[in-house]
Amino acid sequence: MPMTFTKRKMSMPLLLILILPTFAVAQDPVRILPAGQLPDDARLAPPKDLDGYFPFSPPESKEAWQVRAEEVRTQLKVALGLWPMPPKSDLNLERVNVQKFDRYQVTGVRFESMPGFYVTGSLYEPVGKDGPFPAVLCPHGHWTNGRFYEANDGEIKKQIESGAESIAETAKNPMQARCVHLARMGCVVLQVDMLGYADSQQLSFELVHRFGKQRPEMNTNQRWGFFSPQAESHLESVMGLQIWNCIRSLDLLESLESVDKSRLAVTGASGGATQTMIVGAIDPRIAAVFPAVMVSTAMQGGCTCENCTLLRVGTGNVEFAALFAPKPQGLTAADDWTKEVETKGFPDLKRLYALMGAEDKVHLTARTEFGHNYNAVSRRAMYELFNDALGLNASVEERPYKRLTEKELTVWVGRNQPEYSEEFERDLLAEWTVLSEQQINSLLSGDETAFAKFREITEPALDVMVGRNSPTMDDLEFDVKIKEQREDYLLIGGLLHNDQNGSQLPALFLYPKDNWSGQTVLWLSDKGKDGLFAENGRLKSEVAKLVSSGVSVAGIDLIYQGEFLANEQTFEQAPKVENPREAAAYTLGYNRAVAAERINDIAAMATFMRNHERAPKSVGLITFDPAMAGLASVVMAKDSKAFDFAAIKTDGFRFGKVDSIRSPNLLPGGAKYGDVPAYLAMAAPIPLRVMGEDAESLKWVSHAYEKKNQADRLSLTEDIDVTPIDWVLGQLSRFQ
Repeated sequence: MPMTFTKRKMSMPLLLILILPTFAVAQDPVRILPAGQLPDDARLAPPKDLDGYFPFSPPESKEAWQVRAEEVRTQLKVALGLWPMPPKSDLNLERVNVQKFDRYQVTGVRFESMPGFYVTGSLYEPVGKDGPFPAVLCPHGHWTNGRFYEANDGEIKKQIESGAESIAETAKNPMQARCVHLARMGCVVLQVDMLGYADSQQLSFELVHRFGKQRPEMNTNQRWGFFSPQAESHLESVMGLQIWNCIRSLDLLESLESVDKSRLAVTGASGGATQTMIVGAIDPRIAAVFPAVMVSTAMQGGCTCENCTLLRVGTGNVEFAALFAPKPQGLTAADDWTKEVETKGFPDLKRLYALMGAEDKVHLTARTEFGHNYNAVSRRAMYELFNDALGLNASVEERPYKRLTEKELTVWVGRNQPEYSEEFERDLLAEWTVLSEQQINSLLSGDETAFAKFREITEPALDVMVGRNSPTMDDLEFDVKIKEQREDYLLIGGLLHNDQNGSQLPALFLYPKDNWSGQTVLWLSDKGKDGLFAENGRLKSEVAKLVSSGVSVAGIDLIYQGEFLANEQTFEQAPKVENPREAAAYTLGYNRAVAAERINDIAAMATFMRNHERAPKSVGLITFDPAMAGLASVVMAKDSKAFDFAAIKTDGFRFGKVDSIRSPNLLPGGAKYGDVPAYLAMAAPIPLRVMGEDAESLKWVSHAYEKKNQADRLSLTEDIDVTPIDWVLGQLSRFQ
């Protein structure tokens, strides 16, 4: 859209300023809005948290859903650190303590989802029947001691009297009862421990499920721990690891000769339902799922093991469940956060199934007279769904069984149980990082085909990290508030409106007085548009040189810069939700990071400048602030045509070295895909001058330019003596 001019009456003081020589007057900072007034930017609203409202709106067509489903499925994989999927190492399955009963047997199992990291659980198998059998994975939720759970006598009595249970032994351990009956129905069942529960103690319960305080000693640039800014930058989370354990558990079930690979199912309740719906959404091998008492438009999951950065930005659990359509799925509701799902969420889910021609494949058992549960009533609904979906034709009536104790269930018989240590935590994440880097680095240093594969991975990841849709000129409008002719340039100031995200950005344009060449530059600064000016209010010498050479220069207040800050505040900590626990996922699992929003602001400004009615010949970028250079690198990676040339001073800035989860520079995932050097490689072959790096640190960038036979377009500080501004001026002849 064109600029919109707002008439302003020129005051006598302003008139005097314009008359007097500029060298004699110290200018005040240029404000677009009245002092004390903040931009009317939708992103300044309080951040969304896990207790918000997360509706799902089915699309109008199957084709539209297929596009949306792929986007959300990719978002899940990226957020979980599973994009691309890590390489699968040997499971090294060990069986211990086989116990046989009427029509089924139970075996303790332990196997490695990553080298040296164990998944532990119990394997229930039919006896006296011929296979192959369907297989059911049973992750559990936050019931005390998990697989070793034992209800006390008072709780058992309460469950039986309420009608929730009918057999004392099943009431004492409903999770074990579920596995036994599925085995009696003719299923191979694998019940696995959540991290920090029962036999899984390599990561502690307190770390995985009760983390609340940042640990400075684990927030290091090498060998970091979970929940650190470094882990967030690499997308390494306990939730991602837990889902990876589920995927490897399905691998184990598939590896068994007795299992029919075409009939895999997953069911769990509460936190186990979170695992069920997530793995169901991203693993195509699963034929049926039954996530109990979890899916709703309300609370999305309160534990750190159910949250990770990027996960629910613009989406939520009902849409995650929808990703399983059109395959059979059952849900339950109880007197908890799911109590309204029958009217809020499930009707939309059912409409989506109807759109897919499978309205009869999704079911809800709403028994809100019961509290949070996976009781006999809910289990019966699950047995009925699996009976049909897996072709079992078996009785759904539970019968008494021999409940096994912790001593009988443990998988560490005759072997010391591995325990948690910070050193092991560091080792595990170091291994995860190495595996990821091996996947990415080999593509960055490879041939054109390898680099194309890198783009195929990284471009969708950046869409998740920053936002998928870049603004068009139809989204943008510049409302001019100031137009002043100064001695050497015309100053135009106003507000850049972006309808796509509701942003409103104060911006300045400096036009040469008489000799505009048609060349434009965006000047990025950590001070926002004030970075165009020296302390005395006059143009910085570098900016003045550009303007006097016929280049127009623009500056902008990105969100939380300049006029976004009242009373000369500084901005050192990003907003957070009220949750007191210091895990970034509670905020950044539901809201974009400040760094991501700033990247979008830069992209919006670049779009406006390029498509401005004055039709510039080129749009360049200059920044001498390392963090701004890092953000700009992502803009150029997402759109290599955003700028025609760039001169940036990175000084070794890396997203992977951001040292606080509250830092405005924290970009979840920013380090996983090669960090700033990889993003600059994606910008090739635009003319690029990089300061504060050397040939080794930018080897991928050099490699990218060389592959395009454009090595002369890349300049490092150590290569040339020309000043950055003179280098920029020297590039303009390319764009006449």
